[in-house]
Amino acid sequence: MISLFNNISQEFSKQVTIKYSTSFSLATKTLDSSIRNHIYNIYGFVRFADEIVDTFHDFPKKELLENFEKNLLMALDNKISLNPILNSFQITVNKFNIDYSLIEAFLKSMRWDLNKKEYKSQKEYKKYIYGSADVVGLMCLKVFVNGDQLKYDELMPNAMALGSAFQKVNFLRDLKNDFENLNRSYFPNIDFTNFSEESKKRIINEIKNDFNLALKGIKKLPNTSKLGVYTAYKYYYKLLNKLENTPSVKIKSTRIRIPNYQKIKLLLYSYFQHQFKFI
Repeated sequence: MISLFNNISQEFSKQVTIKYSTSFSLATKTLDSSIRNHIYNIYGFVRFADEIVDTFHDFPKKELLENFEKNLLMALDNKISLNPILNSFQITVNKFNIDYSLIEAFLKSMRWDLNKKEYKSQKEYKKYIYGSADVVGLMCLKVFVNGDQLKYDELMPNAMALGSAFQKVNFLRDLKNDFENLNRSYFPNIDFTNFSEESKKRIINEIKNDFNLALKGIKKLPNTSKLGVYTAYKYYYKLLNKLENTPSVKIKSTRIRIPNYQKIKLLLYSYFQHQFKFI
């Protein structure tokens, strides 16, 4: 009954996605059914690793993360795990031959989050974002192109740019929690004790450049994934616009959100754009 166990594992990853992120789960629902579960599987894995380092403050986070990685390696080798998140993730990794170097880079960034509080140089900043976000975009791209290596190589820069844009938007949106509660500062050369409009504008422009490169790649994705990725892109760009129009002092004191009714409107707009081939 391995198929039943695998189905239950993947349903678990789906529920993790739905419970943790309404926006991402809405976008994922618009993916073709042949790849939808695999994106849930990737999200479940990265979400659990992120939870270990970001929220399990009363528990031995370093040990939990080490065990998580150790159990992942066993799951990938044995092609099974009793941990449903790792079992569903190994299904996707093995099916699409996702390079372990991508997973390794992701886990390295997660380990940095255990102790590293500040990124003082562009080199450190870019290395962290590559591991925490760009490689997640590349894992998803492996699924989207379904083994087409030429297409994967062509769209790599665009997928990485989209991952970077999403992560930087999250950094800006979560500024208050990262700085005050986790004592982290991701953007280099930014004084968050005196976060100015000029600093915010510089970050916004950097993210817009990432989004511009990402959109060029989204337009070249297969139809099985284009609508879902475009929907996620539209949501995050909407969030970026809202951050741009929010005073920097308010970003420091509150978490900016997109109401659910606006998320539904964005989904319908994206569907219209896709159906009439405007993407």
